[in-house]
Amino acid sequence: MSLFNIFNNEIAIDLGTANTLVYVKHKGIVINEPSIVAINRRTNKMMAIGREAKEMMGRTHDEILTVRPLKDGVIADFEMTELMLQEFIRKVSPARFMGKRVVVGVPSGITMVEQRAVRDSAEHAGAKEVYLVPEPMAAAIGVGIEVDQSIGNMIMDIGGGTSEIAVIALNGIVCDTSLRIAGDELTRSIIQYFRIQHNLLLGEKTAEEIKCTIGSAVPLPQEITMEIKGRDIVSGIPRTLTTDSTEVRSILLNPIAKIIEGTKATLEHTPPELASDILDRGIILSGGGALIKGLDEKIKKETGLPVIVAEDPLTAVVRGVGKVLENLAKYQEVILKAKKY
Repeated sequence: MSLFNIFNNEIAIDLGTANTLVYVKHKGIVINEPSIVAINRRTNKMMAIGREAKEMMGRTHDEILTVRPLKDGVIADFEMTELMLQEFIRKVSPARFMGKRVVVGVPSGITMVEQRAVRDSAEHAGAKEVYLVPEPMAAAIGVGIEVDQSIGNMIMDIGGGTSEIAVIALNGIVCDTSLRIAGDELTRSIIQYFRIQHNLLLGEKTAEEIKCTIGSAVPLPQEITMEIKGRDIVSGIPRTLTTDSTEVRSILLNPIAKIIEGTKATLEHTPPELASDILDRGIILSGGGALIKGLDEKIKKETGLPVIVAEDPLTAVVRGVGKVLENLAKYQEVILKAKKY
């Protein structure tokens, strides 16, 4: 049974490295779950998806494999991605219907091969029309920016796999930077640091919890401590270690600095008239990375520009592709320009 045979509506998707969000026309966001699939190695059958599969990560035996089918914002495992999407929609409605249209948010730096993989995944699942919208454009629409105006707006969408930085005006992206440095890179940096500096092997879930709980980009008014558990690399025995937000901040500074460098590079290529608009209006910050403590303050200090964290930054992209789906006529020029990516 294909993806679009099982849902009685056109849909929009934020196909994220960390989370997949599904928007149904006239209904809103109906799915927001981790982009993870658990399969049985012996039978090659799916055992769980989303939150349930995430709970299995690092806790499975040899017969069960947990897979993240997307890497750096694009499809790494075509078959698993199609299966994951199909099951996500099946969770919402068992109704049979042949779908016609899907809008998907993709990184602005996507290659033609990666673009084809996204299109093929949707088409093989049953879609008749597939529209791709660059994530920074989708995020801008999602947070309420009137993208058809001649006024320049700058948006930073920091997701799990990519950081999308763009200046937008007149329904198009004037200049942009797409970095494959984002939330996952921050998590990997934490794992690598504790392995090298403390001989402590951490699981991905533990490292992500450290990042979300005590990770920060600037000194906090009151620094936070946290007990973490892992396996001692030398002895092989589990042990507990106490760390704090000061130590974790030192780990995150390098990848955060690279994201800020990408922001500066985008600003350097911004036409003067639009640059003056950004000086007045500031930078809009969206995506899961926007929730890192003090990141907005750090970017403001480094660029000298106002930085505004979007309301509900985690859903900005899916709300944007949802608006495009709801009003294709209004965003026709956005879709046409997006075909160049």
